[in-house]
Amino acid sequence: MLENCPGENATIQLSHERVKAYKPPDFNRGIYFKNKFEFSQDVGWLPINIPFPFDFMLSDQYELYPLKYTLVPIIGSLRWQIGDIKGPLILRGNWDLEFSGAVVAIPRGAETRYFAYMMGMRRNFVPRNWRVTPYFDWRVGLGDINAKGPLGVPYAQGQNFTFTLNLGSGVRYNFNSRYAITAGLNWMHISNANLSEHKYDPTQPNPWGFINYGINVYGPMVGIDVQLRGHRQHSE
Repeated sequence: MLENCPGENATIQLSHERVKAYKPPDFNRGIYFKNKFEFSQDVGWLPINIPFPFDFMLSDQYELYPLKYTLVPIIGSLRWQIGDIKGPLILRGNWDLEFSGAVVAIPRGAETRYFAYMMGMRRNFVPRNWRVTPYFDWRVGLGDINAKGPLGVPYAQGQNFTFTLNLGSGVRYNFNSRYAITAGLNWMHISNANLSEHKYDPTQPNPWGFINYGINVYGPMVGIDVQLRGHRQHSE
């Protein structure tokens, strides 16, 4: 009895399997992850004077004062990434908590220096496998300036104790998981929140206090980021 030979009276069934497209691992998950700590050093040149952008919320006049300032902030920050990369499409990324100390030189303006402590958050927008990643951050704080308003200088700051607001946006280039550089624009606001307007001091040129003119400038800022501690928790 002859056995069926291969190919004779045999039914060949072809299996059609859908081949899943290969998705390379995202190396950014080794750069942006929960509990990563970094130190950053940023330096800016802020020569462009503008009115306070939120004057409309305070019912103040949106105006630019005659005295112009240029600020040179040198900011050291500790950044703590509080989550892993999440989110859809262009919103994909994670958050940093920022703790910053600033020494600010004032080459143009009535005052000459400013010291500040600030806290805030940064949003990192992280596309898959991009070394260049955008960011946006905001910080608030308090500080000390050598105010010249009490000495009679027009449009200068009214007292030494002040508050500060900072908004910044730019891009970060990651050389690897430990080192990166950043470049962007930063806006800095310094004022005393009207605390100097109602003080009475008969020994001063203006005994009833000094108008809170404030400083509002923006310009470019560059920096370097260095990982301090933290290890990648998982990969895609």
